Amino acid sequence: MGYKFLVHHENDSVGVAVEDLKPKDKAKGRFLDTNKEIEIGILEDVPLGHKIALKDIKSGETIFEYGEKIGIATRNIKQGEHVHVHNIKSLRWGGDSK
Repeated sequence: MGYKFLVHHENDSVGVAVEDLKPKDKAKGRFLDTNKEIEIGILEDVPLGHKIALKDIKSGETIFEYGEKIGIATRNIKQGEHVHVHNIKSLRWGGDSK
């Protein structure tokens, strides 16, 4: 136990914080579909319920959650950074669904 974030699908590029995450913390997460664990360093504040990058994501790259495309990165995002409206264009709200 002691997971600080959860990941819905093994191929997701983001996880969801289950508590507030702080910079310089090491956070352990769990993939819900495989029960595999992952640990990453936190680079910036990630509030409870918000997304955290599980890997480096390049500007223009598709972001996956639930095993589905949810958006496009609008800038480079480093592993451990907060992923939210400041760096992702949602596919739900008028984004390109390609």
